Amino acid sequence: MSARLLLFTGKGGVGKTTLAAATSAALAAGGRKALVVSTDPAHSLGDAFGVPLGSAPTEVDAGLHAAQVDPRTLVDGTWRELRGHLRTVLAGAGVDELDAEELTVLPGVEELLALAEVARLTRTGPWDVVVVDCGPTAETLRLLALPEAVAGYLERLFPTHRRVVRGLLAGLAGTAAPVERWDATADALGRLAENLEQLRGLLTADTTAVRLVLTPERVVAAETRRTVTALALQGIRVDGVIANRLVPHPGAGRGPAATWLRTRRAEQDAVLASLDLGPVRTVEHHAREPVGLAALLEVAEALYAGADPLAGSGAAGPLVDVVRVDDEYELRLALRVGDSELELARVGDDLAVTVDGRRRLIALPSLLRRCVVVGAELDDDGVAVRFRPDPDLWMR
Repeated sequence: MSARLLLFTGKGGVGKTTLAAATSAALAAGGRKALVVSTDPAHSLGDAFGVPLGSAPTEVDAGLHAAQVDPRTLVDGTWRELRGHLRTVLAGAGVDELDAEELTVLPGVEELLALAEVARLTRTGPWDVVVVDCGPTAETLRLLALPEAVAGYLERLFPTHRRVVRGLLAGLAGTAAPVERWDATADALGRLAENLEQLRGLLTADTTAVRLVLTPERVVAAETRRTVTALALQGIRVDGVIANRLVPHPGAGRGPAATWLRTRRAEQDAVLASLDLGPVRTVEHHAREPVGLAALLEVAEALYAGADPLAGSGAAGPLVDVVRVDDEYELRLALRVGDSELELARVGDDLAVTVDGRRRLIALPSLLRRCVVVGAELDDDGVAVRFRPDPDLWMR
């Protein structure tokens, strides 16, 4: 049975590292084998535990290990061989050697290798749960989209039907390079394609979930809503939203300090009420910085209140669902669009959905491929695209 994977992300400075560390500490205290890994370039996971961490898992407590992935080392090792193979492909296509060197510097490769390392640890370690302290939301969204993007790049550069036929690409290139070299390139890029497919499968699996951390501020809340939509477009499940650093209730206290606390807490409560993202767990602001295992366990108790940390506060349903309404069909997309800019377009057998510039092609079920789009509507549950059977195609 594969380990559960929990990814914590949020706008920079909201406390996601502390909450990821606290969650992993609580899981280990409850008897599970937990690993918490930081992929954030600005590593602070070791600071949260108060212990030095490296790229190899370090035991922090019984059943609890932690690590900080060093993508630079991964690039110098794993990526060097693959770049050599990619240069072989480009040279065979007639690309100048210097240009080939530049083209094989793929944007985001460090983040991609960091994610691959998390997948390796999840797959090979003895862990019941792997908790990931991701970078800020913008970086995390780019990170989680990389496997699909790079897979598309690889397929255009070196299609599958050419990789599987031994020696074919060498013959097409017409170069003097040995056939064995081309076959080695095909094998290496084939393994890369398989690894990318496995990464995409891991991110969209039922055992993987994202927890979004925010502070109750309108700008942060707006970014959180956009992140939920962007993750839904990628088919990645969000199983909880955590509001961190709520100011404590002043009770019946008087004076300027109590007045300030009441006013600030009322503003924070209003932001949370407007989120419309289902149940939200909350953590009040502590006077002391939570550093060290004991302090992190206190944070976990405030966060989960004795409940199982693996139990999310809300589970997302499927991104796509099809229902019949009279003589038409509705394709329902579970996207909370809000104030975001939404664009829909039919592209052959796909529906292109673009939200705030993020585009996803959704393959239409075979039933709807024989239909024409007649309209679309927005409601509180998402987007409903209406289809009507095309008489010219319906009986085929």
